[in-house]
Amino acid sequence: MEFVFVVPRTALFPEHAPHGLCLFGSGTGGWTGPLWSREQFDSCVREEGFFVERPYAERTPSLKQVIPYTVVVRGEEVLLLQRTKGGGDARLHDKLTLGVGGHVNPIDAVPAVVPAVVPAGVPAGASAGPRAERVLDPLPAATRREVMEEELIVTGETRLVPVGLINDDTNPVGAVHVGFVQVLHLLGGDARIREVEQLQGEFVPFAELQSRLEGGANFETWSSLLVPHLDQILALSSNGASSEGSTAHEDGGPTHSTTSEKATATV
Repeated sequence: MEFVFVVPRTALFPEHAPHGLCLFGSGTGGWTGPLWSREQFDSCVREEGFFVERPYAERTPSLKQVIPYTVVVRGEEVLLLQRTKGGGDARLHDKLTLGVGGHVNPIDAVPAVVPAVVPAGVPAGASAGPRAERVLDPLPAATRREVMEEELIVTGETRLVPVGLINDDTNPVGAVHVGFVQVLHLLGGDARIREVEQLQGEFVPFAELQSRLEGGANFETWSSLLVPHLDQILALSSNGASSEGSTAHEDGGPTHSTTSEKATATV
């Protein structure tokens, strides 16, 4: 049985669920909540997230499965992927996508030991009983696993910049998922597909993506919502990446370092 990471819908969207791309820090009107900032989203993931059986999550719109959705950029080009019939989810077969990623699983969780509170009246130094464990943010590990270890082979230096969330409640699949949108900048290196049985793809100029979308290309829903805002996403991520650290990958290895948990995660 597969278990997937979820957050309660009401914790993520306390008032109104937005539609489309929501950049961190852009909450200015009809909805409020964690999307006001990356820090608030991080807090929601840490404090409210948990794992449940995937079949239950797929039929429970009161829960949102958080999906790291990573756009890979090389200079003035974006990696455009197509999910083949060899992939696991038949709903996505033959769809074009900009996002690399998938469900977050327990293997991605990092347990944090939380010291138990010593009750009043207990002498100093006495045992407070067993300590509780909770799960820290599993999204960075899930991103590394999906991008570096499962779907792609990445070489050279990279910078990974979180930019926002994407949400679409207009269909049954979107109603139970939310995308955590990130941009992976390749800094002189390259990326090629590892899962050749499930994916095929190529680097495409930014402008060509909009032309394909307007021409009726078979984009999956999230990617069709991202393409019109790609210039804004890339500008934001380039600004964020300019002051953050980077890491080198040799032969596609998953070696990584993190320079800023709040602003930029590096894989």
